[in-house]
Amino acid sequence: MKILVVENAIALQKQIQFELVREGFTVDVAANGVDGQFLGETERYDAIILDLELPERDGLSVLRQWRSKDVRTPVVAITGRASWQDSVGALNAGGDDFLAKPFQMEEMVARLHALIRRSAGLAQADIRYGEVSLNVLTGRVYRGNEAVDLTGNELKLLKAMMLRPEKVHSKSELAEQIYGYFEERDSNTVEVYVAHLRNKIDHRFIRTIRGRGYTIGSSDSPES
Repeated sequence: MKILVVENAIALQKQIQFELVREGFTVDVAANGVDGQFLGETERYDAIILDLELPERDGLSVLRQWRSKDVRTPVVAITGRASWQDSVGALNAGGDDFLAKPFQMEEMVARLHALIRRSAGLAQADIRYGEVSLNVLTGRVYRGNEAVDLTGNELKLLKAMMLRPEKVHSKSELAEQIYGYFEERDSNTVEVYVAHLRNKIDHRFIRTIRGRGYTIGSSDSPES
């Protein structure tokens, strides 16, 4: 899962980024409202952490602009001002959750997971499709009762497909789960990790939809 962090306090930005990467997220960062707004509008993210007190363009203006352009990515607004008016303003502008600084990293991660589950229509952390189950909090994967050992990038791709099993995921969309905005991308990476997942889980579990990408399920499942 891919997260955008828009925070101008570099020490906190790096702390959040470190914690999210450790939790298995791919993370992009921006230190001002202009860059953050651009990334939020042009890249796909599973959730965004947005500081309300940003240089160049404040967080509320950025949030309102995203929503006016129909950017529906879940947003956790954060601020050092702990008044109730700030939380109400963020929620009224289209935010989905609110955290007052200072906050615990564990709470931030838990809120992100909850937002992502809700946006995917899930009430709990366990996702099951056929014999395969995935816990999005722990990253544990099972085929039946047998544990499946996956690398970090394999897990990212599997999460993306299992969170939206009805969707055909293009190679570029799946590559975004692995690479940050400024990272150089290898065109063969997705094919390699899909092959690894098929070998570790089941060759029939991930289907190739010619000219479109990949989806999960048996051959008689709908393609989209």
